[in-house]
Amino acid sequence: MKSLLKFITCGSVDDGKSTLIGHMLYDAKLLFADQEETLELESKVGSAGGEMDYSLLLDGLMAEREQGITIDVAYRYFTTEKRSFIVADTPGHEEYTRNMAVGASFADLAVILIDASAGLMTQTKRHIRICALMGIEHIVFAVNKMDVIKYQEQIFLDIENDINDMVKEFRFKTIKIIPVSAKKGDNLTNQSKNMTWYQKETLLDYLETIDVSKKKEKEELILPVQRVCRPDRTFRGFQGEISAGQLKVGQKVHIYPNKEQAKIKRIFVTDKENECGVKGQAVTVQLNREVDVSRGCVISSSDHLTVSNVFNAKILWLDDTPLIEGKNYYLKIGTKMLLGTVMKIKYKIDVNEGNHLPVKILNKNEIASCDIVLNEKIVISRFEDSKELGAFILIDRVSNMTSACGVVEHTLRRGENIVYHQMDIDRTKRAAGLNQNPKSIWFTGLSGAGKSTLVNEVEKRLFAKGKHTMVLDGDNVRLGLNKNLGFEEKDRIENIRRNAEVCRLMNDAGLIVLTALVAPYQKDRDSARDIIGEESFVEVYVSTSLEVCKKRDVKGLYQKAQNNEIPNFTGISAPYEVPCNPDIIVNTENRSIEETVNYIMRELERYQL
Repeated sequence: MKSLLKFITCGSVDDGKSTLIGHMLYDAKLLFADQEETLELESKVGSAGGEMDYSLLLDGLMAEREQGITIDVAYRYFTTEKRSFIVADTPGHEEYTRNMAVGASFADLAVILIDASAGLMTQTKRHIRICALMGIEHIVFAVNKMDVIKYQEQIFLDIENDINDMVKEFRFKTIKIIPVSAKKGDNLTNQSKNMTWYQKETLLDYLETIDVSKKKEKEELILPVQRVCRPDRTFRGFQGEISAGQLKVGQKVHIYPNKEQAKIKRIFVTDKENECGVKGQAVTVQLNREVDVSRGCVISSSDHLTVSNVFNAKILWLDDTPLIEGKNYYLKIGTKMLLGTVMKIKYKIDVNEGNHLPVKILNKNEIASCDIVLNEKIVISRFEDSKELGAFILIDRVSNMTSACGVVEHTLRRGENIVYHQMDIDRTKRAAGLNQNPKSIWFTGLSGAGKSTLVNEVEKRLFAKGKHTMVLDGDNVRLGLNKNLGFEEKDRIENIRRNAEVCRLMNDAGLIVLTALVAPYQKDRDSARDIIGEESFVEVYVSTSLEVCKKRDVKGLYQKAQNNEIPNFTGISAPYEVPCNPDIIVNTENRSIEETVNYIMRELERYQL
């Protein structure tokens, strides 16, 4: 059976990536007759002045052909006498860096093109860093357009020196530099007669012979659980793909994150029962005893996998909206999906020189080192030790778009050493002692909407009924716990997080908590709901209009904001996002305070406070 090489082509825009692969396939006679005829016909009417346009074999989208650039990732399978290949032709334009990263995530090797007439470009350097980030260990630099510079050896040698200086900071296993002309075919499949000074392998020869296999003496079993299979009451199996090692009947295994032990009772590959399973196989396993296993758990032969909820990572930011410290996202790692918060951006990596630059926000296509905390402990591994347990993506909680991809550098000690202590006297017992149902009643709305007034009156009603309460007013908290925070977006995020954490602790104490906070962003209110818990969170939207709030303006804040005396003021220079699905909606414009509070109290009855 022929070995398979998965590789990508990447580099800056218009470096000739699609042309290189197309010409190589054409010269190596790896096209069907109808493909050749179509290529020749379309080239005559295309943008290449009647010359053969080999990029048409890869650029399939109409927009790509019109602009002469690659936009999407084009995958092509081909095979020679020596090897089989899957190539991903990735876009070079900075706007489509996301697509390049997708292609890099599957590859064993990268062919990075460099325009000989331009040298190393910023986007080329960015692609080199992304390849290193994605764990690609084998790099081929194809110095293209040698025909444009008249095949001058000295220019190639200068670029070769620049490349060698650039890659010193990376740990690539193999690096190959080949002068080529994608348009003319020099050194693609045959030795170039125009560059007699280069007598080494052609690009295809090198790709056919390079060894990209990862040799490990003995891999420990890693089986991330993707699904629990219960076809009937007599069978409970755990399904997933073996990402490392092998599986045998009777084998002793550890189930993470709870670190319970069991033995493999039965193994199924598709619908056939086997004695063993190997890396890459999708299997269903049955254990010899009942163990708490669900999607996202890991079955392993190792007894020393790391379980943590805090780690340092390198990420590539892909979102148009900048990353700000404190924001939380869905984080997918292995088969596990959970909430993750970027607590600190330690530094941004300069694309050109690799210098570490201190930043507060991260913009699209930038690479940075960050500390991330998760809402629960999971199995985490350094990316270089396990690609499956060390690679992750961040997903925006509103749009569901992938905001970043990243790799785990190392866990932080506090994630492993700090353990939540479950006390004998818990929330349930404290609540029972107080004879009430702890809730966090979260009032949100514009400044001047009447939140603090309503909270004050609602608390008096609850207190009169013998309830044990506490109020967290936005201004009061900022005078104490949050007095070190400003009003920039990152400070607002942290303000909400701290208030939510205090609410959760007070609910654990059995108290009913009422908050009066502007909390202008839906994401932050969702984050508060996650911290406090869906079962304890009650969102009350005070929907008083901006015009009425301005008229009230008891603190004079709106006037100051309109005079540019207060920056980032919600409703004037900063937005307020109306709650998507609040539990209670009230408007104080046409009702008296007493009528509004009566309505809120009636609505709260269904929460059995």
